[in-house]
Parts: sequence; structure tokens; C-alpha cells
Amino acid sequence: MEAEKIIKPANGYLMLVIFLILFFGSIAMMIKYENPIYAITIALGILMLFGFILVNPNTSKVILLFGKYVGTVKKNGLYWANPFYTKKKISLRASNFDSERLKVNDKLGNPVMISTILVWRVTNTFKAAFDVDNYENFVRVQTDAAVRKLASMYPYDNFADEGHEEDITLRSSVNEVSEALEKELEERLSIAGIEVLEARIGYLAYAQEIANAMLKRQQATAIVAARHKIVEGAVSMV
Repeated sequence: MEAEKIIKPANGYLMLVIFLILFFGSIAMMIKYENPIYAITIALGILMLFGFILVNPNTSKVILLFGKYVGTVKKNGLYWANPFYTKKKISLRASNFDSERLKVNDKLGNPVMISTILVWRVTNTFKAAFDVDNYENFVRVQTDAAVRKLASMYPYDNFADEGHEEDITLRSSVNEVSEALEKELEERLSIAGIEVLEARIGYLAYAQEIANAMLKRQQATAIVAARHKIVEGAVSMV
């Protein structure tokens, strides 16, 4: 498997001057001498136009020659290369992805609605261009898969009556869950040469069909806990 190769083609501004001299000089000579042979140099000048490569800041151009990978141009500027090169643009900017709200079951089997916010960017243009079919769609699909897996690993919440208050939950353990999500996404997206800058839960709630029941349970748990504190305080005073 090939690796990313950074190249720097010829200076585009110099080639632009050569093109202007060749193209307009050939037109002037053909008009002056009425010799059709200058049409060949005009055609060569037009062919030169296809060799110009414009690279904007935080973008790159992947260069191919008849299906063979030649290299990647990452430094911004105007360049000129073989007119028969095929150029594919790949952005190196940080991108945001806000996934759709997915309905999944948590560790306890409760249906929850969850979504994630992902900040990512391409670091390896060769992998992004050739190791996956469409790297942007790959990010979306793998993010949804990682969120589904993450939700099944942790409960939405722990209640005092269950005796697991210190366990990691989706609702209360924000930092731990975000770190687990980032690690999972880094493993999944590394095949496409993508770096995960940040990943966190964007939306989290019980599914509509059990939301009311879980709210009543939370209220009942809070009442029991309050009464327990009152009794504990009274006993300690006695």
C-alpha cells in the first residue's frame, strides 16, 4: 500500500508568463505572416492551460496520471504540472458533523434518543482518496455506528435504589463518555486518514414511549432519598 507523498510542481506564475507569450505571440505571428503553422503553437498554448493547479489555503490537490498516484500538493499557491494530470481536491479544514438523533437501547435495555457532535479533518490525503469510497459519507456512517455501540455500553442513568451511583452513565459521566467516543471514532476513522479533533454527545434523552415513566421514577427516587436523609438526621440527633 502506497503512502502519502508531498510534491511541489513548477512555479505557476512563471508558466503563466510563458503561456501568455506563446499564445498571443503565436496569434500575432500567424496574423502577420499568414502562416498556419503557428496554429500548432496556439494549440500547445491552450493545452498548457490544463496544467495549472490552484491550491487554496487548507486545501490540497491529489495528483493522478492515468490512474497512478503521483503525489499531493498541500502548499497553497499557483503551480503548473503535466496537463494530463488528473487533480482531485481534498479539504484539510476542520469540519463539523452533527449526527441525526438515533433511537438505541442503553446497557439496561432502555430506549434512548442520542446524537453526537464530531469535529474532524483529513490528515492523510492518500487514505482519504483511495482507501475508502467516499470519506465524507464514511465519517457519517462510522459515527452513527460508534454512537450505537457507545450507547449500548453504558446505562442512561443510575438510580439510588439500585446501589450503583458511582457507575459511569451517559447522563452524568460526560468526560468519560466523550473520551470513550473519541477513542472509538479514532480507531474507526484512521483507515480513511481522518483525525478526530473532538467528539461529544450533542443530545441525550429517554425515548418518548418511556420518558413519562422514567420521570415518575426519578421523582419517586428523589422523594425516597429525601425521606431517607430526614430519618437519618433524626436518628443521628437522638
